[in-house]
Amino acid sequence: MQIEQSQTDILIIGTGGAGLFAALHAKQANPDLQVTLAVKGLVGKCGCTRMVQGGYNVAMAAGDSIERHFMDTIHGGKWLPRQDLAWRLCTGAVERIQELENEVGCYFDRNKDGTLHQKAFAGQTFDRTVHKADLTGIEIINRLMEQVWNRGVDKLEEHRAIELVPAADGSGISGVLMIDMRAGTYHFVKARAVLLATGAGPTMYRYHTPSGDKTCDGLAMALRYGLKLRDMEMVQFHPTGLLGGRDTRMTGTVLEEGLRGAGGHLLNGKGERFMEKYDPKGERATRDVVSRGIYAEMRDGHTTPMGGVYISMSHLGADHVARTFPGMVKRCADCGFDLAGGRVEVVPTAHYLMGGLEFEPDTTTGTPGLFAAGEDCGGVHGANRLGGNGVANSTVFGGIAGDSMAAFIRDGAPLREPDQSVIDAGIARAEVPFGLKPGDLHAQRERLSDTMWDDVGVMRHDEGIRRGQHKLEQHAGELYETGLADGDRAFNLTWHDWLNLESLTAMSRVIAAAALAREDSRGAHYREDWPETGDLDATRYTRVSGAPDDLTVEMVPVDFSVVRPGQSLLDETEAAQ
Repeated sequence: MQIEQSQTDILIIGTGGAGLFAALHAKQANPDLQVTLAVKGLVGKCGCTRMVQGGYNVAMAAGDSIERHFMDTIHGGKWLPRQDLAWRLCTGAVERIQELENEVGCYFDRNKDGTLHQKAFAGQTFDRTVHKADLTGIEIINRLMEQVWNRGVDKLEEHRAIELVPAADGSGISGVLMIDMRAGTYHFVKARAVLLATGAGPTMYRYHTPSGDKTCDGLAMALRYGLKLRDMEMVQFHPTGLLGGRDTRMTGTVLEEGLRGAGGHLLNGKGERFMEKYDPKGERATRDVVSRGIYAEMRDGHTTPMGGVYISMSHLGADHVARTFPGMVKRCADCGFDLAGGRVEVVPTAHYLMGGLEFEPDTTTGTPGLFAAGEDCGGVHGANRLGGNGVANSTVFGGIAGDSMAAFIRDGAPLREPDQSVIDAGIARAEVPFGLKPGDLHAQRERLSDTMWDDVGVMRHDEGIRRGQHKLEQHAGELYETGLADGDRAFNLTWHDWLNLESLTAMSRVIAAAALAREDSRGAHYREDWPETGDLDATRYTRVSGAPDDLTVEMVPVDFSVVRPGQSLLDETEAAQ
C-alpha cells in the first residue's frame, strides 16, 4: 500500500490551547524550526479550549497567593496530584496570563480600577478566575491563532493520528502514522520531536461536554505504544450540562461554574433547593460533590420533565444575568430556555479526564522525543480539577512543551528511522472494518454510553463496575465484527466513527479497570461500597498499562514532595481568610 511520507522538526498532534502555545513557544525559541500542526478537524475550529466558558485561575489579586492556589488545587484533588506538577501549574499561570494579555493580545474583563476582574469558582478559597465574560476560550484561541499564523507553521488539517511509531533501533519516537481524511490515504510524518496534545475528552458517556471529535485517540495511541496512564478512574462530571433531550447535540453542553459562583440556585423537580443536604457550601461545593447531589436527586425521582434538575438565576435580576453571561443566555435561548429570567434543565455531564499519560514537569515522557501537554496528561489535578485550572493547565504546559522541544532539538535530536512493523500493524488495524459485514455503529456507541453512565458513572460500586466490564468486553467483540457499507476511503466518516468507537471502547475499559482497583472514594471517583476516603498519608494513585483486554493496574504511592496531609503552606491567619 502506498504511504505518503514527510518530515518536520516538531510535530504537534492537536491544536487546542496546549498545541497552539507549544507551536508559538517553539517558534519564539527558534524561528527556523519547521513546526507542523496536525488535527482531525480544522485548526482553531475544533477541540476543547475554544469551548471554555468559565475562565483561567491565576493568583494575582491582593490577598491571594500562589501558595493559596496550590493548596486549593491539592485539597480539591484530594491529595492525589503530583505536587511538582501542581506547583508548576500555579506558578506558571501567573507568567502565562501576563503573556496572554501583553504579548498574545487577549482582552480579559477588568474592574473599574483597571485590574483584572476575577470571579468566583467553586472549590476555591479566593475569587481568582480571570475571564472574558463567558467566552474566554474563544478569545484565547482566536488570539493564539493570529500569533501562530504570523510565525509560519505548517498545517495538516483533517489528518487523524492513528499510531505513535517508535524508531527501529528503539532509541525513541520516530514519528506518527496518520490518515489523510480528505483523500483516505495513509501519511507517515517523521519528526525530531512529537507533542501529544489531542485533548482526550470523555465522550463515552451518555451526557458529555466535549465535541464529538474528542475520542481519547491520544491516550489509546499512548497505551498501544506501551506508555503508562495514571488516575484514569478520575472522570470529572460537570454538574450543570444543558439538558435539551437525547435527540439534540446541545444536550451535555456546559453551563459554566460561574453561574453557581455568582449565586445561582439548583432546584429539584419540586422546585426545592437541595444542595445543602449534601454539603454546607451548597451550590458552591466542588464539582464532584454537586454532581453527586444532583445524581442523588435524579435517582430518588425528584426530577424535571426531561429527567434532570433546574438551575435558576432569575433572583439575581434578568438584566444582570444577560449582561454577565451573554454566551450562555443565547445558547439556552437557542434550545428554548430562558436562563436570565426562568429555569433551565441541567444534568451532570462528563467533562474532563483528570487522568492521562504520565509525564514530567518539562513535559517529557517515558520515551525520548515524545512530549505531552494538556488533557492527555495525568497527575496535575489528581482526583478533581478545579474549574479554571483546565485552560491554565493547557497553556502553561503547552508553552513549556514548546520550550522543551526547541531545546531538545538544539541539543542534537536526530530524525530516527521508523519501525516499519508498527506502521504495518497500524494500517492493518485501521483496515479491519473494510473486511467485515456492515453494522449499526451509532447504536453501538449509544450502548457504550449507556454502559458507562449506568455502571462506571457518577456513583460506582463493585457489582456495577464488574457488570460494566463484562458489557465492555461484549462491546469490543461486537465492534470487531462490524464493518462498513462504503469501501471508499476518502472522507468516509463512518470509517472514522469506527475508529472513534475503538478508541472510546479501549479507554472505557481502562477507566473501569482503574475504578475497580481504587477501593476508596476520592473526588470524582465515588464508590458507594467504599464511601470513605481512607488514610491520606497512604494515598496511592492508579497506574494502568497493557492492552485493553489484558490490563495491569498498579497502586503507586503519591510523593508528597511539597506538603503532606495535615500540613499547609499557609499560616493560620492566611488559612482563615
